[in-house]
Amino acid sequence: MSRKITIRAFKYNPLSKISKPHFASYELEETPGMSLFIALNVIREKFDPDLSFDFVCRAGICGSCGMLVNGTPKLACRTLTKDYESGVIELMPLPVFKLLKDLSVDTGNWMNAMSKRVESWIHTDHEPQIAKLEEKVEPEVAQEVFELDRCIECGICVAACGTAIMRPDFIGAVGLNRVARFKIDALDKRTDEDFYELIGDDDGVFGCMSLLGCEDNCPKHLPLQSRIAYMRRKMAVQK
Repeated sequence: MSRKITIRAFKYNPLSKISKPHFASYELEETPGMSLFIALNVIREKFDPDLSFDFVCRAGICGSCGMLVNGTPKLACRTLTKDYESGVIELMPLPVFKLLKDLSVDTGNWMNAMSKRVESWIHTDHEPQIAKLEEKVEPEVAQEVFELDRCIECGICVAACGTAIMRPDFIGAVGLNRVARFKIDALDKRTDEDFYELIGDDDGVFGCMSLLGCEDNCPKHLPLQSRIAYMRRKMAVQK
């Protein structure tokens, strides 16, 4: 049996001189298997074509539809309306990131700056030879690197982080996960001292308060806390 649900969506356009932050309420008929992504599209098609939110894949792969759902950061495409028994769902944009409009935030520029900050590429001491086979890597190491490469850069771990909310220069779990990925990679020739120069301060690995918000909310269930602890142990030796 279907039921009526109420979506309360945050609305605000920072580029408009007359726009003011407020919530708009929409009542709609819940359908079987309805996700917030589907509900938002119904709202935009039937009630409010001006409502802004982001999506690309609709399958939890692109990471575009991150938002606060009743105060918890989630992917709209992976969140079912039936899981909210009250039938009232409040949506807000992710904190930390620049607000574009309504539920849309700019994670792209934040992630790009993070990537440059941690020098997110293989550092090697020899010129690659594309005509030759790649250097061999042990399967166990390759699997561990692949596991960390599953990060979709949705920004949920950042939005769930108390340090990131209080300290805008904090690199966040996504940045520390990226560093751990290259630390593990046998093809990267950087030393612990090199990585310490990148993240060995309170805006890096020593700023983490271990509140577990990042791992608890990660939609890909990455082992973020164990990787952060791994990097903290490595960096502590360099102090």
